[in-house]
Amino acid sequence: MILVLSLAATLWGVGVVMKAPVRLRLGMILVLWLGVVGLHLALPEGHPLRLATGGEARVWLAFGVVAALILGYRALVGRLRAKAAPQEAATPSGAFRPAELDRYARHIILREIGGPGQRKLKDSKVLVIGAGGLGSPALMYLAGAGVGTLGFVDDDVVDGSNLQRQIIHADARIGMPKVFSAEVALQGLNPFIELRPYKRRLDEATARALFADYDLILDGTDNFDTRYMVNRVAAELGKPLISAAITQWEGQVSLFHPAGGAPCYECVFPVRPAPGMVPTCAEAGVAAPLPGVIGSIMAMEAVKHVTGAGETLKGRLMIHDALFAETRVIGVKRRGDCPVCGASA
Repeated sequence: MILVLSLAATLWGVGVVMKAPVRLRLGMILVLWLGVVGLHLALPEGHPLRLATGGEARVWLAFGVVAALILGYRALVGRLRAKAAPQEAATPSGAFRPAELDRYARHIILREIGGPGQRKLKDSKVLVIGAGGLGSPALMYLAGAGVGTLGFVDDDVVDGSNLQRQIIHADARIGMPKVFSAEVALQGLNPFIELRPYKRRLDEATARALFADYDLILDGTDNFDTRYMVNRVAAELGKPLISAAITQWEGQVSLFHPAGGAPCYECVFPVRPAPGMVPTCAEAGVAAPLPGVIGSIMAMEAVKHVTGAGETLKGRLMIHDALFAETRVIGVKRRGDCPVCGASA
């Protein structure tokens, strides 16, 4: 037995000196073990070689079982550690990792954001409604900025006609649900944030349940029923709402927050347009970069609101005319008779 153990130690030592992989060294010892067991099974009892190598095959079989148990336990522990590592890396809370400090360095050196502001972004939860024209740039920039938890709701699938302006999607993902297509793009952009895709149509009950878990809501939807419903639920829960709309060459955006002293969406737009008065992008068309301009402003307003930097569009409505390169900002106020946030609400 001592002879075999010495030979195994020699093989291991030679492997170490030659810098052979651990698997190769274990393989050589396995071949030696198989040879010894085969020798004991093939030779008659009392044979000199059997006596020189332990006498009985049962001894070596017991060694093999013990070694297999030890190696199996180590492999299991290794797999559990490997599984735990990605979850740990994706957790948005805790100290910034070196890769994050490098990623957000341009934010951190900004006086108005700095380290404390970037920490606020990391700890924030933002929900974006719609992963289309406005949602695409908003989501991309919020992910790049380091918003720790980013949720997005959409029940549509990627269509070829979307790709003219919805930059978060790709030709290879036509037919895929928009939220999952967006998830692919956002994971590739920033692996340090938590993504929450919701493939569903947003009704009032769903909105109320979702909004409660987020600090800020961004609405980039293209129909008035949803806009009014989102505004109503956000105001009821005291959540700030950045809402925007686009058509053809023009877009508008504001931050609505009655709990913070600003008007709500229905204060500014108390009457729904008559059917057909405000055509959708599919009906009237839209210039490709326009959603990028307005969606990026939504993301900028979100970053300012979360970090406290500068002056937001709270209580102000920004209107951008891309055709004539004109932008104007007008003040907006709460209405006492607003059915959502007024005295009668």
